[in-house]
Amino acid sequence: MVQRPRVVVVGAGFAGLAATQELARGGALVTLVDRNPYATFQPLLYQVATAGMGTSDVSYPVRTFAARWPNVRARWATLSRVLPDERRVEFADGGGLDYDYLVLATGVTTNWLGVPGARENALPIYSLGDAAGMRAELQHRLEDTASGRRKSLHVVVVGAGATGVEMAGTLAELRRRTLPLTHPEIRPEQSSVTLVERFDYVLAPYKPRLRDAAAEALRRRGVKLRLGCTVASVEPDAVILQNGTRLPSDLTVWALGVTAPPEVSSWALPQGKGGRVTLAPALNVSDHPEIFVAGDLSGPPDAPPQLAQPALQMGKHVGRQIIAAARGLPVRPFSYRDPGIMATVGKAEAVLQLPNGMTMRGVPAWLAWIFVHVANLLGGRNRASVLLNFWWRYAGPRRSAASVTQ
Repeated sequence: MVQRPRVVVVGAGFAGLAATQELARGGALVTLVDRNPYATFQPLLYQVATAGMGTSDVSYPVRTFAARWPNVRARWATLSRVLPDERRVEFADGGGLDYDYLVLATGVTTNWLGVPGARENALPIYSLGDAAGMRAELQHRLEDTASGRRKSLHVVVVGAGATGVEMAGTLAELRRRTLPLTHPEIRPEQSSVTLVERFDYVLAPYKPRLRDAAAEALRRRGVKLRLGCTVASVEPDAVILQNGTRLPSDLTVWALGVTAPPEVSSWALPQGKGGRVTLAPALNVSDHPEIFVAGDLSGPPDAPPQLAQPALQMGKHVGRQIIAAARGLPVRPFSYRDPGIMATVGKAEAVLQLPNGMTMRGVPAWLAWIFVHVANLLGGRNRASVLLNFWWRYAGPRRSAASVTQ
């Protein structure tokens, strides 16, 4: 029996951090590896993209996290190969690590769904770099429109899940409340926000009354909803729908689904729907039970949705099962405990749905949304900074709502 198992955790997202924490508490020797030197709080990336927060507000150093435990080490590297038979992982920098147990929590990437021109002409919002890049593009195009170098700034958001709804609502509030003060040269007809969704409603996982409430809140903020519309292609200055409609777009935001990165196919592990790694109920690979997969990349039977809460629960479960296995105990199947789902539309407007059927909307749901997100941030500084930015954006002077530039 391995008394202090050597565990390599690849990925410092919700799942990887949760697994590392459980493993560290169980006495394992852990190496936490990520392609970035920081962990990203993805649910608030839309705030970075719309200039409400800085990149440091939603990121946390991986080495600072690892320093909490003497048996955890951090490594900044990109995974290049998984060698299951050798129990070894290799990295793009030429290095590698041997392991007794491996946790793959690398996450997924933007799914362009084979739409022509989407990858070239739309901006994703999955990583911190994506959000920072989108913010820079938005700010440059605002300046170009105000100075007359551009004729307009029409934004089209593709995908009406939580990310798309949050992006569209925040952009619409900026357009109506802030731009008249900060960019008075831009006339109202020169800008717009349009949300495109293939279903006839927004926020598909929610109850109809919450979908309707969210859609109405978006319309009140001036968002043009194009529901029941599928995107056929994306051009540099337009989004083309399958019915032939051409939507002018100076900035196209792609908030439509995720898929496994292409390199996963080279890891010699079985894959299923969306490229997820096919797993046994305990979240490990059947032919290599020492390899566990958690988070968005995990594909067990009855796989939960690709959200933060499932990733956190998977990470904790994986950590506990590895400790149990190292002690010679049987591993247990993963069971997802649904805590509910929530999404915000903008200032004082959100929707919340609990597993018992209870729903909430408006200011109470918005305050609950803020509390949950702040509570899950890493580090006291980040929590204080995000709370301040929320207050400044939604309760401070109107001209300050888009004041973050770095």
